Amino acid sequence: MRLPALPSLLCLVLLAAPLLRAADATPAVAPLFEHRLNDFSDADYRYAVEQTIQEFERSSGRSLVPGAKKKAGIKIYADSGPGLATPFGLVRAVITALEKRGFEKQDIFLVGLNPLRLRLTGFLPSYSSGVAPFPGHPVFVLESGKFYDPAWFYDSPLPARFDAVLTEQAAKRAAGGKAETTVEEDRKSFLATPLFLDADFWINLPVYTDHPVLGINGSLVNATLWNASNTFRFFKSPATAPAAVAEMAAIPELRETWALSIASLQLYQFIGGPFFNSLYTVSEPRLLASADPVLLDSALLLRMNAARKRAGFDPISEDDARVLEFARQLGVGSTDVEHAELKKIGAP
Repeated sequence: MRLPALPSLLCLVLLAAPLLRAADATPAVAPLFEHRLNDFSDADYRYAVEQTIQEFERSSGRSLVPGAKKKAGIKIYADSGPGLATPFGLVRAVITALEKRGFEKQDIFLVGLNPLRLRLTGFLPSYSSGVAPFPGHPVFVLESGKFYDPAWFYDSPLPARFDAVLTEQAAKRAAGGKAETTVEEDRKSFLATPLFLDADFWINLPVYTDHPVLGINGSLVNATLWNASNTFRFFKSPATAPAAVAEMAAIPELRETWALSIASLQLYQFIGGPFFNSLYTVSEPRLLASADPVLLDSALLLRMNAARKRAGFDPISEDDARVLEFARQLGVGSTDVEHAELKKIGAP
């Protein structure tokens, strides 16, 4: 059942730092899983993902099996363009694990943001070949505007930037089919509903880069700003973007269905992001996962800062990555990597 927007926590007004400093919710405790990879092959990913999900199910008591909706979503990342997107091997491995748990092929769907980047990174078939990389699995392209619902939105007084994110047709669809949007509607960032309305749960597959406004572009951002309409307007301010990410990540309906985030360290970028630059990338044979996106982002921030130090660059400061502290204060997760439970799976 869809809830009306007005009283819902989905209709959040961005009051930024003062409100967030006042909140100090205790984040849920979730372990950080680490599995070593060998050669980034499909077989390598299948084994690591299956072992990681099994350990998550044992630790959390939550089985990733079909529920009432009999569907599962996968949030992919392609927004840095070719060279830095969710690895296909990781996506195939998650699909295999879900099919093993009883999901039908057509009931496992992928969600991405931009049609051009999805096509350039191979998630959508090329115009020349027409070959789909994941046949039988729907790929929902958010900027098409088909997957936003006017009843579900994040409200902010910041000026709209529909032109940067949505086509005119997509904006019309997001506004309920109207030819023109009002000032009130332009304040809204419509949420992609398939992940929390149509699926029993969803799995986030972020790729990590630094970000000039947010400090870190990873699990939290892939689930929020890359998962809604009209969000590029937040990037104008180093205060409003982190607050928007934290508040959107704290939406109960989104969090309840967000089961797990899994990140491959096959390639991540420590400076110059979010646009791909191969000169500033690192590759580690590791898979990291957690039900706590703040903890996962915090763990990757340490790795990115270590890489920056080795290359002679200043680290990303806490002020630069304040999105993590904002999210912690809203109870989304923990930033305390040092005292987090680390579960190493498989060979050290």
